Amino acid sequence: MDFMNRGSLTQQPQRMAAPAPAEHAEHAPSRKRGKEDMLTLGSRIGTNAILFIVALLVAAVVWFIYTSSPASQGKYVDASKLQAVFLNTGQVYFGNIKAFNKDYVVLGNVYYLQSSSTSASSSSNSNQNVSLVKLGCELHRPYDTMVINTTQVTFWENLKADGQVAKAVAQFVQQNPNGQKCSETPASNSSSNNLQSQASNKQQ
Repeated sequence: MDFMNRGSLTQQPQRMAAPAPAEHAEHAPSRKRGKEDMLTLGSRIGTNAILFIVALLVAAVVWFIYTSSPASQGKYVDASKLQAVFLNTGQVYFGNIKAFNKDYVVLGNVYYLQSSSTSASSSSNSNQNVSLVKLGCELHRPYDTMVINTTQVTFWENLKADGQVAKAVAQFVQQNPNGQKCSETPASNSSSNNLQSQASNKQQ
């Protein structure tokens, strides 16, 4: 009886080792899942990279549009100086640019040139008197501010303080500390309030 019991005890460990092939079968699907996870991770990284590149391109386009727009020109305005704004009509206005965006330019403290020429004959030399006029005393009595459509602006410049226009404006301000006074007759007012600066041109 003891021998039979001992034999049964020694055979029990061999029966416990039988399920070993089942463990190998369980590891096979996990390897396939690992490959699938790597492929999924790679596709996600690729998608994120494409989205990042697209975002960079959009940002570059927005920056280009912003820097090429007239609004970005406002950073070049020197508030301590006068500006000259040249229009595509040939007219030029002088003053201080108060605002600058893609739609309009706001110009304050406005002056403009007015010329009157006298010719001795049609083919001889002619003298041209150019006056710098302060805006405000015209027939329609405008305020001293202009809103100019940017589509009308050819170019604009900051003016140096030692230029003829800046000197004439400084002289006018000194002579009129309380501002411009308009007379009742616009015709006489335009001649009395002109800032005189003369230029002579010779035409052949």
